[in-house]
Amino acid sequence: MHIVVVGGGVVGVTTARELLRRGHQVTVLERHPLAGNETSKGNAAQRSYGVVYPWADPSMVFKALPWILQKSGPLKLKVPPSLDAMRFMFATLRYAWSPGLFGLNKRAMLRLGMHSRERFLALEQEHDLAFDGQHRGLLHLASKPEAMDDYRAIHELLNDMGIASRLLTPVQVRETEPGMTGDGPLYGAISYDTDGTGDCHLFSRSLARVCEQLGANFRYDVKVERLVADETRVNAVQLTNADGRLETLEADAFVVCAGCWSPQLVQPLGLRLPIYPIKGYSITVPLRDAAKGPVSTIHDDNFKVVSTRLGDRLRATGFVELADFNRDIPQARIDTIKRSVESRFPGCADLAAAETWTGFRPMTPDGPAIIGKGPRDNLFLNTGHGTFGWTLSAGSADVIAQVIDGEEPAVVLDPFRPGRFSE
Repeated sequence: MHIVVVGGGVVGVTTARELLRRGHQVTVLERHPLAGNETSKGNAAQRSYGVVYPWADPSMVFKALPWILQKSGPLKLKVPPSLDAMRFMFATLRYAWSPGLFGLNKRAMLRLGMHSRERFLALEQEHDLAFDGQHRGLLHLASKPEAMDDYRAIHELLNDMGIASRLLTPVQVRETEPGMTGDGPLYGAISYDTDGTGDCHLFSRSLARVCEQLGANFRYDVKVERLVADETRVNAVQLTNADGRLETLEADAFVVCAGCWSPQLVQPLGLRLPIYPIKGYSITVPLRDAAKGPVSTIHDDNFKVVSTRLGDRLRATGFVELADFNRDIPQARIDTIKRSVESRFPGCADLAAAETWTGFRPMTPDGPAIIGKGPRDNLFLNTGHGTFGWTLSAGSADVIAQVIDGEEPAVVLDPFRPGRFSE
């Protein structure tokens, strides 16, 4: 079966690999000149299988307003907010206040996260993929005493689900991360022992080359204009090719993995996807003294900034911003990320040489990604992963391939069903 995958980010590339494994002919359409060059390019570099949680978190609702007002607060809102941003925020509140929904969705996302870990390990064993990948865990620091109370509850949930985690004292934190000599407040941490790291951009490019060697056709610098469909099937995609000409590409099935650009493709077919582009920022810097840098991933809850070791580099990421598709990078955002790094790992990196990035995470208002069959018999969706696209990509690629082949998916997909926003 010839299957077209729309989108060549990490979700699209991993989807292509799983479809190739099953013997399908695969064409990947990507508007950038190479794979993993949009949201996958400069993300937090953490594969946080044990940390995944829904965006619509009821415990965060009353913290959100103070964060918006704080100069260095992790949540930002463009003023005045757009209608799209307002609709997304009100939808988030509705889902956050739906009794029991957060807990159900979190467990579902954790199950998909652990399945994704298994698939990543299999991919890394099967292929020689150079992307500075490791599985050395993640530490979520506690900069206030009450944070440890929250971590105890998380620790109990993870234990109940068979996911390895530990509660660490400040002394144990510094033993685990000896380079963390800064004066940032520290009352302990929770260690997510199964979590990993890696450069998502390098992974996407490396796996895309593997897919091409296995027979996939990657078409770059093309823009998918629309899905050409009748009442029951999608027959083709209409695209603008690299020469600027309109072209129609037929196939047997289609998978939309286009992140924030997915809604406009499926809306004409009657499916509403309330995906919003949550903006984030990162810096990537060369390590000046590797011994002073992080061993793996550190989530600094004081600044809400994640710092990750990538070989001889450090990636630090922060902020959740609702500003639609504005690509500006205010210096204040970068300065806050740098302060977090210095407060935990002073002198580890050449911060003056920072490469800055901003990107848009395709977030759903409730939190789970959109994985499953679309509004036509041969249309499928694997999109809307929010801040966890890198983490969940390998697992979601495996389960959507199972759905396409008519198999029982390895993870229950009801919380991820594409039509849930119209119910």
